[in-house]
Amino acid sequence: MRFLVRLMIFSLILPMSLQGQSGSVSLSIGSEGPSAQLQDLDGNSVDLVDYTTGKPALIEFWASWCEQCEALQPQLDQIQSTYGDKMNIVAVAVGVSQSVRRVKRHLEDHDPGYAFLWDGRGAAVRAYNATTTSIVVMLDAQGKVVYTGVGPSQDLVGATQRLMEP
Repeated sequence: MRFLVRLMIFSLILPMSLQGQSGSVSLSIGSEGPSAQLQDLDGNSVDLVDYTTGKPALIEFWASWCEQCEALQPQLDQIQSTYGDKMNIVAVAVGVSQSVRRVKRHLEDHDPGYAFLWDGRGAAVRAYNATTTSIVVMLDAQGKVVYTGVGPSQDLVGATQRLMEP
């Protein structure tokens, strides 16, 4: 419970100080994208690394109540439309002030076409040092971190273009 309270506090404070910064949140550039035990929205156990291997990947730490996540959605939709067949995109739904049911209801209104995984125990949040929502981590095809950022002013389309078309 303390973990969830701390995450909620950080989610309110940290974005104000780091908005739009890249490479300064979550994991360090060049580090390996770690494994984390999560659940799909049907309750099946899955490993995040299974969703991020084989090709470049984009991971967003997301919540249905996160306005900054909502602001990033048009960019994520564009990335999915342009690179969805060449890149793994996954939203890690944090288990703070939301339920799997609420995530599913959100997806009924807007299904972006990529995977949403449930992090009810905070495994991915801890593994990726994601202290707030709207953190985005991009991995290259070898699973190395090439981008991290937080907040609505991230240029995710530009970062994806640099990753996909070097």
